[in-house]
Amino acid sequence: MAPSPGPQQARASAADEFERLLGGGGGDDGGEPSRHGRERRKRRGIWPWVLGVLLVLLVAVGGAGWFAYQTYPEQVKSLFGWSNDYTGSGEGTVEVEVRPGDTGGDVADLLVAKGVTKTRSAFYDLLVNTSPEPSLNPGTWRLKERMSAASALAALQDPKNLVQSIVAIPEGSTSSQILAITARSTGQDLAELKKIAKDHSSLGVPKSAPNIEGWLFPATYTFQPGTTGREMLQQMVDRMKQALDEAGVPAAKRERVLTLAGLVQKEGNGEDDAKVARVFLNRIAQGMRLQSDATVSYGAGGTTVVPTAKEKADKNPYNTYLRDGLPAGPISSPGDAAIKAAIAPEKGKWLYFVTVNLQTGETKFANTYAEHQRNADQFLRWLDAHPSYKK
Repeated sequence: MAPSPGPQQARASAADEFERLLGGGGGDDGGEPSRHGRERRKRRGIWPWVLGVLLVLLVAVGGAGWFAYQTYPEQVKSLFGWSNDYTGSGEGTVEVEVRPGDTGGDVADLLVAKGVTKTRSAFYDLLVNTSPEPSLNPGTWRLKERMSAASALAALQDPKNLVQSIVAIPEGSTSSQILAITARSTGQDLAELKKIAKDHSSLGVPKSAPNIEGWLFPATYTFQPGTTGREMLQQMVDRMKQALDEAGVPAAKRERVLTLAGLVQKEGNGEDDAKVARVFLNRIAQGMRLQSDATVSYGAGGTTVVPTAKEKADKNPYNTYLRDGLPAGPISSPGDAAIKAAIAPEKGKWLYFVTVNLQTGETKFANTYAEHQRNADQFLRWLDAHPSYKK
């Protein structure tokens, strides 16, 4: 009888069997591994490399996807069926206030914040790709929630949706500019506003005034729905009278003060207005013509900063190159500072002034013509370096 295997033999047999099951069993002599065992080990050695490559690819693709999402989130979402815009005309009611000076981007952000549109890009992209680009007028607008960008833009163009209108009038605006701003901001008919303004005495403007120019105070007005065009213009005239009263201007001198103040508003820079007023008064006192380019441009219906020779030769009651004294009436709507300068000019003997830098408003004053010529030459050199201002 064969002897029973001992413990060491049993452990060896078990190890051999385990190796055989893994494919790594030896040959008959228990030495070199078999061919099948070598092939299996080779295949197992390749897999870590394959897995590593796949992992690198996944990280690269994931990183690219994350970058694309961060850069173009809504475009990436749209690839998976997500839309950046609502559909339809919306539901419920929401009031949105567009302030003076708000850009298209500001309004796009506001609409998202108020729940009107789904994303900023839905409205902003539509706005900038619409030709001509629509104007977004200040005011409080009654819109709806969850509106498509197209519906929201259409609603912002319809004056019927205005809860209140905001009309911002800059200082130095002409009456024609003010009427256009008012019509655009409120939805009023421009032709009707012009008709009302033409009958300026019906608004309390003296009949002696050539027109309504200068009598519409530059400020920001808020008009409630239902306010008529006449009521709007009346409020502007009343506000100008208030400003004149607060400055201590007697009713009999209102037109003259507005004429000088409107001229100062156009020719001054805000800092030297009182000196500009003094120059004009000094010239009048010495019998010199004002020779104001601003009056020439206004009288000829021009818009250039530097009038042409033809405009300077145009015979109209506003051309102070040809007319003695002040122009026939105001050439713009002055603000409080210009009114103050007109009634309290700075003391001095200046007879000339010229703005030598139209970008900064730097202005130089002179007592003599020779000094003024040197200043004027400086301005001409600046103008040659900035030809766009000649247009």
